[in-house]
Amino acid sequence: MAHDLIANLEALLKKGGDGAALRLALASRYLDIGDAAAAVGHAEAAVRLDPEYSAGWKALGRALTAAGRSADALAAYERGTEVAERRGDQQAAKEMRVFSARLKRAAPKS
Repeated sequence: MAHDLIANLEALLKKGGDGAALRLALASRYLDIGDAAAAVGHAEAAVRLDPEYSAGWKALGRALTAAGRSADALAAYERGTEVAERRGDQQAAKEMRVFSARLKRAAPKS
């Protein structure tokens, strides 16, 4: 089922229907099946297409975390929090602050 949805979304992309929401949907579906690398690529495209898309930044943070790139995920969450606060998206900002705090707590102490 997830693979069918991914195939449909990829077909839309190939037809020239690129957009931040489509890339977010692809990132989310790839995360669902455990393909963090593909999820990162699509989430990066989402925020490149719309740097003010707070959901895109949250997805990028999730994808980077799943890919084991904690420092990059933290940077994405911090940027996403700034975007969300600027746009008045307080729920997204709150969620990204929580995810950032978890990453910081999990970071090895030097």
